[in-house]
Amino acid sequence: MSYRSFVHSIAIASTIGLAPPAWAETPALPAAVSHQQVPDTYRFPLGKLDIVALSDGTVPQDLHQLLTHTKPAEVDDLLHRSFLDNPVEASINAFLITDGARRILVDTGSGQLFGPGYGGKLVDSLASIGTTPEDITDILITHIHTDHTGGLVVDGRRTFPNATVHVGKPDIDFFLDPSNAARTGYAQKYFDEAAKTIGVYDKAGKVKPFADRATILPGVVATIHQGHTPGSAFFNVTSEGQSIIFVGDIIHVAAVQFPKPSITIVYDQDPTKAASVRQTAFAQFAGDRQLIAAPHLPFPGVGHVRADGHGKFGWFPVEYRNRAGQ
Repeated sequence: MSYRSFVHSIAIASTIGLAPPAWAETPALPAAVSHQQVPDTYRFPLGKLDIVALSDGTVPQDLHQLLTHTKPAEVDDLLHRSFLDNPVEASINAFLITDGARRILVDTGSGQLFGPGYGGKLVDSLASIGTTPEDITDILITHIHTDHTGGLVVDGRRTFPNATVHVGKPDIDFFLDPSNAARTGYAQKYFDEAAKTIGVYDKAGKVKPFADRATILPGVVATIHQGHTPGSAFFNVTSEGQSIIFVGDIIHVAAVQFPKPSITIVYDQDPTKAASVRQTAFAQFAGDRQLIAAPHLPFPGVGHVRADGHGKFGWFPVEYRNRAGQ
């Protein structure tokens, strides 16, 4: 089967973004056992900013079907080293930045678009810290995939009625033009879902596209890194000499793609470029000891990358704190 045909078959069988093709193959948990959590948040300061990681839930992922440029045996070996087995559970993380004047959301999770029980917990997580959808002034979208934009809408209406949505212009140009599906072979479902999410805000005049290296808000610089999607973006947020970079989907599976950055995933629009972006970014983050936040690393998805030599990297979550003060 060709790569294009494989991606198409996966897309037909599943929702976009983090939709697991093998949900039906995962045995149901006994009634007495549950992994359901209360609304999940993790707050930390960055200079004068208040940042909160927000959980939209988790979804199971069959990596044998989803990962490319690898083989199941290699995937299983890498998972085994991290005490994991296939399928693995992927977090869907979003982040709230408060600067006093603005409440800025980075990505919006999957909303209703993965179906009941899979994601859709972002609004509850916001409520647990006393924030309503109406409070959100700006939304930074790392890229236009459903697990990052699905939460923009509820029943076809804007979830965040007062928010301006900032998204890379190459993604807007690509996903809001359905003719690009036939031209590129990227599954039609991606374009249909974009129309239902970003498209709703675009029609309301609430979308502001940005170019590479644009300062889109005070202290927020966006850079575009084509690969996972044409307009995939990093957001570099700084305050009082401190910084964090929200990296989007350069990483899906820590146990696999940190030690082996060349391994790609079927959601990549250009897998070769996606792998190159990952390798370059990891090396830079490790060298700079840069704090990053990622949407699919285990919640809260905030931490550092370490270079382990020979093109391999490690992930180190941020130090956990639960007390008053900094």
